[in-house]
Amino acid sequence: MSSNVVVTGATGNVGTSVVRLLSEDPEVASVRGLARRIPDWSPPKTQWTAVDLACEDADLAAAFEGADAVVHLAWAFQPTHDPAVTWRTNVLGSIRVFEAAAAARVPALVHASSVGAYSPGPKDRAVDESWPTHGWPDAAYCREKAYLERTLDTFERDHPQTRVVRMRPAFLFKRESASEQRRIFGGRFLPGQIARPESLPFIPDVQGLRVQALHTDDAAGAYRLAVHTDVRGAFNLAADPTVDAALLGAMFGARPVRLPRTVARSAIAAAWNLRLLPASPHLFDAVLRLPLMDCTRARVELGWRPEHTATEVLEEFLRGLRSGEGEPTAPMQGRKVG
Repeated sequence: MSSNVVVTGATGNVGTSVVRLLSEDPEVASVRGLARRIPDWSPPKTQWTAVDLACEDADLAAAFEGADAVVHLAWAFQPTHDPAVTWRTNVLGSIRVFEAAAAARVPALVHASSVGAYSPGPKDRAVDESWPTHGWPDAAYCREKAYLERTLDTFERDHPQTRVVRMRPAFLFKRESASEQRRIFGGRFLPGQIARPESLPFIPDVQGLRVQALHTDDAAGAYRLAVHTDVRGAFNLAADPTVDAALLGAMFGARPVRLPRTVARSAIAAAWNLRLLPASPHLFDAVLRLPLMDCTRARVELGWRPEHTATEVLEEFLRGLRSGEGEPTAPMQGRKVG
């Protein structure tokens, strides 16, 4: 049986991969991509609808009419200096999506949660999906992801007929996302040449800076499986190996040098306060405390396995960063700087 799938945030890092994969899927009859700006990109079986989730008048129920699944990916990372703005899009906009999915009687809702929803956890072992999702309260991104976890708890209680899946991926990268992610986290003037091995004499080794990564296309594969598979609940998504100073040092041919947390955070805070760096020190605090995730449930219940290692993901992303890679959508436009 063919499915009609609606994807919110369809022109971003994850959205472009999910739309492309669904458009090539013989089990999918149609894809409707929702985004603030219609792209100059026409994948097979795909129609576009301009929608701003921050707008109270957005007619989402009409856009969801006849859908077999809604994949909710829309998210605003900026402005980090004004969390009320991101709250309107990320939290209030997501609640509108959930309510519209219920009103349109959509059978399945697949929501993009994140490792950022998790409470502080261990770095020496992996946790499963039962780990608490209270986020790190100082970081807007984590606060918003955690709030939506509680919102979905209530939604599932009130709408048991809707199959709800929560994806909790690690940090997502692909070659085409390099320009967008540089603008979001490093600033539009960060030169791509900084990604060259010869440009880094050493790698800062900060206690707790040990995280997981995943190729965006591999995450998209998990979303596609969630659309077609009769599963509910949360799924961790990450690839091996764990990313730390030793792995980055080997990639760049640079020596890891221990850097105190306070020194690293002070430098980030100074750049953020001067509006030279978009990524906030609060997000840095959260990253140092994120747990490592066990992905057994995704392997067993979804049959999902990443096709790229974390090392391959980062190498591909760095190549994209150097060459200013992008996609033919407004958020993903390529731009080479420096």
